[in-house]
Amino acid sequence: MSKASSPIKMEGLSKTRGKRWDHLELLERIDASGSISAAASEMGMSYKAAWQAVESINNLSHEPVVVRQPGGSSGGGTALTEYGRRIVATYRRLEEMWAAVPESVSRMMGDFDLYYSMSRRFDMQTSARNQFLGTVKHVKKGAVNAEVVLDIGGGNELAAIITNDSADHLALEVGNEAYALVKAQWIILTVETNFKTSARNTLTGTVVRCQEGAVNAEVVVELPGGKTVAAIITNESVKTLGLKVGGKATAMIKASHIILAVPS
Repeated sequence: MSKASSPIKMEGLSKTRGKRWDHLELLERIDASGSISAAASEMGMSYKAAWQAVESINNLSHEPVVVRQPGGSSGGGTALTEYGRRIVATYRRLEEMWAAVPESVSRMMGDFDLYYSMSRRFDMQTSARNQFLGTVKHVKKGAVNAEVVLDIGGGNELAAIITNDSADHLALEVGNEAYALVKAQWIILTVETNFKTSARNTLTGTVVRCQEGAVNAEVVVELPGGKTVAAIITNESVKTLGLKVGGKATAMIKASHIILAVPS
């Protein structure tokens, strides 16, 4: 059977380079070493780039793929979840099977669905630092705009305001998958809990990274369920809020600052 005549979608199976393959190798090295720092070093990646890749993978997955582990001489390590190991194993098995006997791929349709959907997610490239995969929970149309609510897992939701035309163009319906994209500069952080705000979305979690630059800092907040939110704020704001690793923080996002996308 030729690839062109195969009854199942083969897009991406023959690729051996590119973003998702770098991610795959990173996951394998993390699993082997139990350290994202060691895995990054082995691949010639910066520690920050490796963590951003891991955070992107977790945010675009329905279940956590990589988790932090407490303890250890350096304060803890990282490990793949069972779901993460399944993803890696599925990729490698299907890669080997396609190279050897393309026809045999059809016997693994269950795992192929996982492979295909994950490969599409990892291939998406955007300038938005925050990318969340979610399921449409609610669509409410008004005269001009529509409110779309996404369930992004871990008990968290994101509400976006888009035009009715955009909602129709994206074919957003309850139960469909969609991506929520948010630029890090659009996120407001606070450590207060008793306050009122016009921001439609509030996501509370634990600060897991706080890296200051010359003027601004990148603060990463991990939500329940393993997804993360990255915000760019001034160094002065970090000091004023007393933000530090291990502390609680809430990310506020206006519904109008969320861009929705769907697989093509």
